Amino acid sequence: MTNNQFPISNIRSIPHLTTAQMVEVDRAMIEDFRIELVQMMENAGRNLAHLARMRFLDSDPRGKSVLVLAGSGGNGGGALVCARRLHNWGAKVAVAITKSPAEFRGVPAHQLDILQQMGVSVTTGAPFPAENLALIVDGIIGYSLRGAPRGTAAETIHVANAAPAPVLSLDVPSGIATDGAVQSPAIRAAATMTLALPKIAFRRAEVLALSGELFLADISVPPELYAAMGISVGNIFAESEIVRLKSQT
Repeated sequence: MTNNQFPISNIRSIPHLTTAQMVEVDRAMIEDFRIELVQMMENAGRNLAHLARMRFLDSDPRGKSVLVLAGSGGNGGGALVCARRLHNWGAKVAVAITKSPAEFRGVPAHQLDILQQMGVSVTTGAPFPAENLALIVDGIIGYSLRGAPRGTAAETIHVANAAPAPVLSLDVPSGIATDGAVQSPAIRAAATMTLALPKIAFRRAEVLALSGELFLADISVPPELYAAMGISVGNIFAESEIVRLKSQT
């Protein structure tokens, strides 16, 4: 499957969320609709793994080397779910985390523990093997970014950008905030899979340039939740849990 086989949706016709609105979506999902973070994270990671398989791994991950980069937040947790799925599908998965396992908390810590119990290779920090990779998955930093990436996260971004393998980012390329501020360093992605609705950052040309191909994935946000926020979304995911918003430029 190529990106052309994912349903196409017009990015201009879809509402974009600010950081504050995304925070409210997360709150309402958990508190009002009782959809737990572990469910949202599983949906995100499953769709990310499927996109990786179909777009970058020739529909068959078996024997292909994939490096998953994960921070300790929700974005990293989704990337860890992706790592588990790709491992289960036969890929040679290695994981590099930006903090020690002891610094992970909550659901991301749970996802990391699963991978460790499975025997998936998990190392902390860069440098990491960057040769002979079919794909790098970027789950370093999500929409909660404040200021420029620092320390291990910044070093990991630099190494990923220097690697020859394509990078698939989750939600936004690490180093970009949802308000559109591009920090240094920032991931230069071959493709980005954003979640629920596009972030307001994607209205900026420089962000779209760093994002590569842009896809949107369902994490099962009820339309009633959006309606309560005054947002009308229609049935974006009626044909597929993943839709394509922007092709490669």
